[in-house]
Amino acid sequence: MYNPTVARLTYRALLGRRRALILFALPALLLLIAAAVRLFNGADDQVAADVLGGFALATMVPLIGVIAGTGAIGPEIDDGSIVYLLSKPVKRPSIIFTKLIVAIAVTMAFSAVPTFIAGMILNGNGQQVAVAYTVAALVASIAYSALFLLLGTVSRHAVVIGLVYALVWESLFGSLIDGAKTLSVQQWSLAVAQKVSGEGLVTSDVGLPLAVSLLAGVTVLATWYAGQKLRTLKLAGEE
Repeated sequence: MYNPTVARLTYRALLGRRRALILFALPALLLLIAAAVRLFNGADDQVAADVLGGFALATMVPLIGVIAGTGAIGPEIDDGSIVYLLSKPVKRPSIIFTKLIVAIAVTMAFSAVPTFIAGMILNGNGQQVAVAYTVAALVASIAYSALFLLLGTVSRHAVVIGLVYALVWESLFGSLIDGAKTLSVQQWSLAVAQKVSGEGLVTSDVGLPLAVSLLAGVTVLATWYAGQKLRTLKLAGEE
């Protein structure tokens, strides 16, 4: 299912100059915030949890997921270069699976790693805060990558839709409205972080068994449906 050639091309597209600048900017901002908070506030477990939950998990992870997930396939469909890839003897579900793996790897590298470093800066992993939010970032990266890869496959406006989801639904509705919290990747990943962290520092409105089931289900269904949509994408010569 994993195709090294497709992976190499996808990595090259995602880590091009323009996207790389954005991918590096968000983690750099997180580390800058963490250093400033530690300098002026000292080590505080609750403050560390607030910074990692409020910026890293609620904003940085979904935004990087949008960049990596939609960027793994969306631009190729928009400019027509996907035709070259689809003309090769590579199964279309294999293309989706490979691009998903690349998107997950990029999202994890640019979100989970900076989250752990920021947590260590903030409070030296007191009450397992750094590890808890790193685990949350890792599991969220998988679900976000699958969701936004699907968006990149089905819509030419994937980036706009992804940004609306990340900034409006996840950061606003998913944090404030009770009913929306159940349908939030952020809340699902917080349920995993809650299991790891110290008592009361991380909370989620979704139980752990349900959160794990939803994370797995969304990832599998989004990946499967993206593969199905790519199957129906016709080449000019196939019409």
